[in-house]
Amino acid sequence: MDRKTFLKNSGLFVAGSLLAPELAIGRGFPSSKRLKSVGLQLFSIPLPLEQDFEGTVAMISGMGFRELELYGPYPFSAQSNKTRWAGITPMLGFSGSGFFGLSQSRFKAVLDANRLRVPAMHTDLDTLENHLEKLAESANYLGAKYVILPAIPEERRQNLDGYKAVADSFNTIGRRARELGIRFAYHNHGYGLSEMEGEIPFELLMERTDPNAVFLEMDLFWTIAGRADPIAYLKKYKNRYRLMHVKDMAQLKHFEGDGGDAAQWIALFPNMTSAGSGVLSLPEILSVARKNGVKHFFVEQDMAKKPEVVLKKSLDYLLALDV
Repeated sequence: MDRKTFLKNSGLFVAGSLLAPELAIGRGFPSSKRLKSVGLQLFSIPLPLEQDFEGTVAMISGMGFRELELYGPYPFSAQSNKTRWAGITPMLGFSGSGFFGLSQSRFKAVLDANRLRVPAMHTDLDTLENHLEKLAESANYLGAKYVILPAIPEERRQNLDGYKAVADSFNTIGRRARELGIRFAYHNHGYGLSEMEGEIPFELLMERTDPNAVFLEMDLFWTIAGRADPIAYLKKYKNRYRLMHVKDMAQLKHFEGDGGDAAQWIALFPNMTSAGSGVLSLPEILSVARKNGVKHFFVEQDMAKKPEVVLKKSLDYLLALDV
């Protein structure tokens, strides 16, 4: 090819890229705005993991996921958490959690063989407060940067004084976690987003915690169910949100009350749907999330039916987005 032809063809390619970027993407040039870290929260698929861990992990990898977020309890978790878990498993219909009966080394080997990373682990407050060293040892072994509290125990959020005490605990946990080479984050549920005693408890938590020690994982579904604005919070607490649970709503619905108990959560489970299949403005929300510090996006559909279909649908949608 002579120089004149090369320049002409190059010019056409550049012009085509500017006018129709989707054409360039279709030719194998991925957009830099695509999400690079779309993972799966394992609570989306607990029963298959309990029944056939290695086969289910292979299926997850085959869908295209490359990151996982774990949930406890783990062998090293506080006994209070194990007891609480044992009390609810008959209702859930499964008991598997943590490493699903495998040794930690075998668990990691199965994930490694399937090209899966673990950037985050959910745990409980008692373990964070009283067994953080053991948790950090496990997190560092698995390569998990974030240890996350998925819910504040109900008895510790009855009033603003309770939330203030939790904030003090969060600061202690977060600062010690940094010393141990990991990061602490709080995952919101629907409670704490409505006014209590003249204040919004979640905002009080943010005001009273160290932004360099206490980070956040936004659960998009529960944030909206609690009548909060996810975009406003992502901007207000820029760089504190590092992770996000992504799930869509079939219809826009809110908690009947303050979102403070499991009955209200369970009532909204049927309204969860695959990303892109519902009414939420996910492209706008995820774009704001990326620009304000979120690094890890996890598909989560609690105990999803037909997970091989609905989770794959969510993943494909999210990987195709330009945000």
